[in-house]
Amino acid sequence: MPGQKKDASLNLKEARNKLFNNMKNLKPIFINNSKIPVWLSRLSPINIWAFSFFIFVWCRGEIAEKTKRHETIHFQQQIELLFIVQWILYGIFYLFGLAKFKSGEKAYRSNPFEVEAYNNDQDENYLQNRKRYSWIKHV
Repeated sequence: MPGQKKDASLNLKEARNKLFNNMKNLKPIFINNSKIPVWLSRLSPINIWAFSFFIFVWCRGEIAEKTKRHETIHFQQQIELLFIVQWILYGIFYLFGLAKFKSGEKAYRSNPFEVEAYNNDQDENYLQNRKRYSWIKHV
């Protein structure tokens, strides 16, 4: 039945879209007053205030709403790329930036994942309206 196959693929597409839309509402677990950003800052070219990894965000103090949005953008980027792919790409983009700019801070700021987060962390509605894979336009 040709019509049934089309209906099934349409239902599958609707189910996928519904799942993606529900995933937009997921938020990481925020951990305030953590030493992890302090320790990572010793290895990093920047002073880290907050750090998103997997389902957690560690902050060295009380996390502000703007920082929550910034780190939640990273969390959504990680979800889109099944976490590990985002971590690998983040590292590759950083290394390319480091080779290009010869500066760890410039490499960090030019990373497409950071560009998306910094460009949109002041917009309170960004996460509700964000399209999947929005970081790609910053590559």
